[in-house]
Amino acid sequence: MMGVLFFGFTVLLLLMGFFVGVSFILAVVGVLTFFVIGLVAVFLVAYIRELISKDLQAPVVGTVFNQLIHFNRLFDYQTSLARRYSTYRLVMLSHSEVYTADPVTVEYILKTKFSNYGRGQYHTGIMRDLFGDGIFAVDGEKWRHQRKLASYEFSTKVLRDFSSTVFRTNAAKLASEVFVASAANRIMDLQDLLMKSTLDSIFKVGFGVDLNTLSGSDEFSNRFMKAFDDSNAIVYWRYVDILWKIKRPLNVGWEAVLKQNIEVIDNFVYELIRCKREQMKNGKLDRGKEDLLSRFLVESEKDPENMTDKYLRDITLNFTIAGKDTSANTLTWFFYMLCRHPFVQEKIAQEVREATEAEKNVSTDEFANKLTEAALEKMHYLHAALTETLRLYPAVPVDGKISEEDDILPDGFKIKKGDGVNYMAYPMGRMTYIWGEDAEEFRPERWLDNGVFRAESPFKFTAFQVSNCSYPSSLP
Repeated sequence: MMGVLFFGFTVLLLLMGFFVGVSFILAVVGVLTFFVIGLVAVFLVAYIRELISKDLQAPVVGTVFNQLIHFNRLFDYQTSLARRYSTYRLVMLSHSEVYTADPVTVEYILKTKFSNYGRGQYHTGIMRDLFGDGIFAVDGEKWRHQRKLASYEFSTKVLRDFSSTVFRTNAAKLASEVFVASAANRIMDLQDLLMKSTLDSIFKVGFGVDLNTLSGSDEFSNRFMKAFDDSNAIVYWRYVDILWKIKRPLNVGWEAVLKQNIEVIDNFVYELIRCKREQMKNGKLDRGKEDLLSRFLVESEKDPENMTDKYLRDITLNFTIAGKDTSANTLTWFFYMLCRHPFVQEKIAQEVREATEAEKNVSTDEFANKLTEAALEKMHYLHAALTETLRLYPAVPVDGKISEEDDILPDGFKIKKGDGVNYMAYPMGRMTYIWGEDAEEFRPERWLDNGVFRAESPFKFTAFQVSNCSYPSSLP
């Protein structure tokens, strides 16, 4: 009897807990629903207000939610809008985000009024957890200091010769991996191989360390690479996740994952810095060492108060990020386009054979040694094919700035202080009013003049963020 009573009492408690639990869940769902409805209503009011505004601003095509809805095909969505409006805007609660595919406007924000358009708090706030005070996430004096430091270092013959050797060596390793997979008729993930190869290369140039992620033998390096890649993706997601600032202090969702990843990255990089500094103190490392970190460590001795380990971490990691994903993604698209255009592939192969004077059955190591600067300078068609790839698939599809003051763009549209201004490299490569009726075709010949490579205006071809010009540019 007592057992039956105990069982009945237990069931009653479970039922009470169930109903309390259901009530709590319903309450939470109700609060979240109310919050979402309220947020949508506020955005709707802001949208209507901007839509009926008499100010001569860029046409309104929606709110920031539009980009969230089309996130999986975001750049194609932006291209469809750019075909209707060369400059348009999306409404946010605090400001507008202006997007342009107009080369004249691009020149205005990157050259004519460069000083008015910086990263701003909006972009730096999103990027700083990962990028720190590196060149991608700062404005003003820190940006100028890193730009000057990097431009000097990359212009030195020692670093150029060192980086050329590193890239040739790792290219040979990559070619061997591809050859083995091909000979075994094994499916390979080419983008993954390219990501590992470029990371190995830029890490050797940046830190003087053989990461060897291509071999997959070092578990510590593999953990770093995964944390590195995942962190980039999470930071990118922040641009459409309006709740990330709430999730961050609560340490939930992707923000919790980002925090863990950054800890892995920091532990790895700080250990490298510590070891390098220790080697230099003990005289075990040449003070004229070729890699960037060693050279920056020498520079830090002149200004230890500002060039701290944290600053060195940020600078070097930013250049690693710049060199890894951009190169690997571009090469992935390049080989994809070659597979789709076998005639272009054969023309490149023939040009490379002639420029290097390589024999048919030469080994990968021997071939890598033949890739001299003189040989590369003869490869105009290869240069054109790579550039055509970047035109259609730029490494940075969209780049954003913030207006420091009220302004008026060349097309007459008003920009308010705090508005975002974004130039769209991906849509620009597909605009017929820029490239002609064949804008969406992959045609390397458009870059050749009597067989010699001919560059276009950097405001028309923005893949390198105008870094090849003599005036200040937006990115390293």
